[in-house]
Parts: sequence; structure tokens; C-alpha cells
Amino acid sequence: MAAQFAAEATLRRVHAAQKDDEMPPIEAIITPLEAELKLTRMEVAKLQEDNRALDRLTKSKEAALLEAERTVQIALAKASLVDDLQNKNQELGKQIEICQEENRILDKMHRQKVSEVEKLTQTVRELEEAVLAGGAAANAVRDYQRKVQEINEEKRVLDRELARAKVSANRVAVVVANDWKDANDKVMPVKQWLEERKFYQGEMQQLKDKLAIADRAAKAEAQLKEKYQLRFKVLEERLKGCPNSLNRSSSQGRSMTNGNSRRQSHGGSENLSRPSLNGLLSRKVNLSGSPRITSAGSLFNQTKNFSSSFDSDGTNEKESAAVYDKETPNNGVINPCENGHAGIIKEKSKSETEDSVSGVLYDMLQKEVIILQKACHEKNQSLKDKDDAIE
Repeated sequence: MAAQFAAEATLRRVHAAQKDDEMPPIEAIITPLEAELKLTRMEVAKLQEDNRALDRLTKSKEAALLEAERTVQIALAKASLVDDLQNKNQELGKQIEICQEENRILDKMHRQKVSEVEKLTQTVRELEEAVLAGGAAANAVRDYQRKVQEINEEKRVLDRELARAKVSANRVAVVVANDWKDANDKVMPVKQWLEERKFYQGEMQQLKDKLAIADRAAKAEAQLKEKYQLRFKVLEERLKGCPNSLNRSSSQGRSMTNGNSRRQSHGGSENLSRPSLNGLLSRKVNLSGSPRITSAGSLFNQTKNFSSSFDSDGTNEKESAAVYDKETPNNGVINPCENGHAGIIKEKSKSETEDSVSGVLYDMLQKEVIILQKACHEKNQSLKDKDDAIE
């Protein structure tokens, strides 16, 4: 536009100059000017195109700048996020370390708690055992309390009876004192009468105690008698079952073999059973070696002494174990000794009237003796256990 204005101004000056002075032709002047104008127009068009291109470039650059700003903002946001994440990561690392330390502490505490729990379980078991023992003790205490209550009730009853007896005694004493008055109305000493009464009451009580002891002894003897009768019935049945039709020679040989085998194999048991027989059997072996016993009556008395020795709590067992005679090589007689009450059984010379007994019966009697020894030992042990439990 400025070039166009300049060209028009030049044309005006030219026309003004032509009017004043003679000038060359206009066409000669206009043609270069038109050429210049065309060139300027072409330059203007190029410049406009360049301007448009520059506008497009600026717009594209502005868009690129906007995108770059956006990317920068996004990068800044990401950088801030990265910083935040790094900070959070550091914080989380610190928290992890703290948690690890806490975990270690908790592991130590857990181990301590486990040990404490084991100790507590052990104490709980001990307490359960103690509770069970305490329950048994409580039951025993209750039983004793019940017994004490019963004894207290009996004591009250006896106190009442004693009070009644004292009242009746005082009345009787008053009556007797009134009967024993002399001419001067002086009462005889009642104290002496009461002392005599107490003395006679004590003697009556002693007699009652003796009577009770005798009753108990009679009951015990009756029980022992029943036991002995049962034992002798068993022995008679076994004696009846033994073969009675054996010859004397066979019985002699069997007794010799049984005797030798018993001495060899049952040496320890024979030494234990012989002293405890307490006069049950007197095993006699003649020069020929045949075992015999005296008679049914002697067997009865010996077995009675044997049973009484077992029922006497084994007090004479040591004495009878210390005294027994060994077998002599001359006559082959074995004399087991009894304790202090039975004495020594003498050997009888009348072998014709004696009943021959086989080795089987001797073994049976020996087994019976061992069984009775075991029963006596168990009885003593149970009595000791009961005494310990009572204590």
C-alpha cells in the first residue's frame, strides 16, 4: 500500500512537471514505473505469502509452545509426584525399619509369653493335681467332721445321761444319808459312800471291758474255726483224690526223686517255706527214704498251728525262720521246728501205723503254704496302707 501511494505521488509530480516543462513521453516514464509496480506487487504478494507462512509458523509454534507447556506441566507434576513418592518411600522405609524392630520385640515377647504359658500350664496341672488331692482331703475332712458331729451328739447324749445319773445319785445319796442318821441327827459322811460307789463303778466298767474283749475273742475264734474247717475240708478232698493203691516201693522211689528234685530246683523256696510252716508237717524219711506223716489228728493240729501263725500278723515269722534242722547224712530226717507255742515235733518210731503220703500231696501242701504266705503279706501291706492313709 505504501508503494502504491508512492507511485501515485510520483505520477502526480510527473503530470505537474509535464504541464510546466516539456518532458519526455509519459509512456516512457510509465512503463518502467509499471514494471516497478508489478515487481513491487509481486514482492508484496510474496511478502503477504511470507506473512501468511509466518502466521502459520507462529500459530504452529504457539501450538507447539502450548503443547510444550502442557508437557512441561505434566513433567513438573510427574516430578512432584516422583518427589512425593520418594518421600513416601523414605517414610515407608523408616516405618519398615520401625516395624521390623517392633517385630523383633514382639518375637521376644512371644517367646517369653510361650515360656510363661508353658510354666502356667505346668502350674495348672500341679494345681489340678493339688485340687484333686484337696478334694480327697476335703472328702476325708468332711467324713471326719461328720464323725466328729456324731461323736459330739453321742457326747451330748452321754452328758445328759450322766447328768441324770448324777441327779439320781444325789437323790440316792440324800436318801441313804437320811437313813444313816444317828440319835443326834448327824448325817453320816456321804463322801465315803460316793468314793466306794465310784470304785465299784470302775470295777464294773473293767468287767464290762473284759467281757467285751472276751466276746471279740470268741467271735475271732469262731471265725478262725470256720476258716480251719474250710481248709481241712479242702485238704480232706485233696487227700481223697490222691491215689491210695500205690505200692510202697513206687512211693519210696517217687519220694526220693521228688525230694532230690525239690532240694536241687527249689532250694531257695524250700528254705523260705520250711521256717514258715510253724509245725505244719514233720517230714520223716527212713533209711529207705519213704516220706510219712503221723496221722489225721496230728495233721489237723499242725495245720491249726500253721493257720494261727499266719493269722497273728507274722510276728513269729522271724523266730521260726531262724530255727530249723538241716538234713543229716546218717538217717536223712528233717525236723522243722515250731515257734514258742508249739514246741519241737518228736519223731515217731511206729512206721507201720503211719499213712504213707506221696510227693504230690507234699507239693500241694507246700503250694498252699506259699499262697497263704502271699495272702498274709498282702493283708499286712493293706493294713499298713490303711494306717498310712489314716495318719
